[in-house]
Amino acid sequence: MLRPWELAIPLDRSGEKAVYMQIADTVIAAIQSGTLVTGSILPGSRQLAVQLNVNRNTIVEALDVLMAEGWLVSKERRGIFVADVQPVTSLEKSLIRESGLIRESGIKPLVTFDDGLPDSALAPIDELARAYRQIFARKGRWQMMGYRHEAGDPEFRDAIAQMLNYKRSMRLSSDQVFITRGSQMAMFLTAHALLKPGDHVLIENPGYKPAWEAFTHAGAGLLPVNVDVHGIVTDEIRGYLNEYPNIKAVYITPHHQFPTTVTLSLRRRMELVALSNEYGFTIIEDDYDHEFHFSPRPVMPVSSLEQARNYVYIGTMSKIVAPALRIGYLASCASVIEKVTNLRKIIDVQGDYMMEQAVFQLIHDGEIRRHLKRATSLYKSKRDDFEKLLRQHLSDKVDFTKPEGGLAFWITPKKPVDLVQLAGVLKQKGIALISPDTFCYKGFANGFRLGYASLSEAQMREGIEAIAAAWPT
Repeated sequence: MLRPWELAIPLDRSGEKAVYMQIADTVIAAIQSGTLVTGSILPGSRQLAVQLNVNRNTIVEALDVLMAEGWLVSKERRGIFVADVQPVTSLEKSLIRESGLIRESGIKPLVTFDDGLPDSALAPIDELARAYRQIFARKGRWQMMGYRHEAGDPEFRDAIAQMLNYKRSMRLSSDQVFITRGSQMAMFLTAHALLKPGDHVLIENPGYKPAWEAFTHAGAGLLPVNVDVHGIVTDEIRGYLNEYPNIKAVYITPHHQFPTTVTLSLRRRMELVALSNEYGFTIIEDDYDHEFHFSPRPVMPVSSLEQARNYVYIGTMSKIVAPALRIGYLASCASVIEKVTNLRKIIDVQGDYMMEQAVFQLIHDGEIRRHLKRATSLYKSKRDDFEKLLRQHLSDKVDFTKPEGGLAFWITPKKPVDLVQLAGVLKQKGIALISPDTFCYKGFANGFRLGYASLSEAQMREGIEAIAAAWPT
């Protein structure tokens, strides 16, 4: 193996540019110039920290950025290497765009603003693969190949219950937790366990349409409730309750409302729980990205309130580890868990027991906690960089609030703009946004949801500059 490249990185410590970004940019320049070639191994983080006289965490942040953007790859027990295939440069992207290949060949967009997906490049793939191998190496592994419990592996359910109790102030036992193949399956099972034709569900508007589809598939009608800066408007809920006798549930995303990112206020949380107890409807709480919060004290779930009696709490491990990992969960009372278990038997005898065991191993070993710490630090830095870009290029065109958590921003125009048409114009330029008509019960939302976590610094800049250039004057 070649010895690690001796890095010569001049650092400007004036504070105008973060040190970790200076390190990352120098490595990128060395790769582009050919000084660092494919397969070159870099020095370890401790060695680099000593060499550059910086904190090791600064080196780790720089390496995380470089691996997330695709310049470097980590190979288990060997080190960090220059990747075999390098990211497309801004110049190459410009040539592709100018040649018209985006429209003519149908290649995927140059920059995609998703709805807030995590960066798959940060996923602890090596650790997950190692845990998977360890499971098959155990004695009695043949016993794992038979049918298991429909609700999920008991050890894994217990680990999820402990996580929710410790991290989210809930009071659950393992038999109140049910493991699913992703949060959408949890939503589907919940809808069919609670609803029947003729029932109604209150939904946030704008909101998350895949959940609405689960409710309508169960035969329920939807009643849209507006969202303001304090979250879902409880006065409107009270009005619906006085008009419709068969409201069986309300669906909410209270931590970081989808798509607007606002947090449901404490007063409205208490009002919602009181209404639920009075009228007997179930609060279906979708806490899709609770893990990614940047303030010291995250807001606890509505379901964790001591007064809450009728709730189904839905979460996912897919955002924590990787979107391709389809593991979600729901937590509720014994009667709901029993109904969901019986429904599960009809469509899917059991979940992915082996993967549940592997993820349980990561939780047990502390790898999930370490991964979340690394990822949250990087996402916080990306969020701050994204905010700067918005203020630099769009401050005179849009309003937004810097989110205290989650992986997306919600921007709204200062003046009336045809956002659907704007999204179409940007698509032709290679910038993909989620069309505002995706979020509303009727019509379209007055805003764009811009996910930033899966984008590199260059992609964020290119995307925001393109939006600013295309924005109607």
